[in-house]
Amino acid sequence: MKLAELERHLRHHGCVLYREGAAHSIWFNPPLHKIASVPRHREIKEGTVRAICKQLEIPRP
Repeated sequence: MKLAELERHLRHHGCVLYREGAAHSIWFNPPLHKIASVPRHREIKEGTVRAICKQLEIPRP
């Protein structure tokens, strides 16, 4: 999955960009107080996308 698609999916489900790290972006789900780091690669593997969605407690794309 492309990074832009994942970010769009995260925003659609109420997540916000919390801060930028060196190699990862930190996303926050405000209603549930959950945090996940998203690598800044052009393509993100499906297993990584699943793990990010699970950490933020949102449905998979």
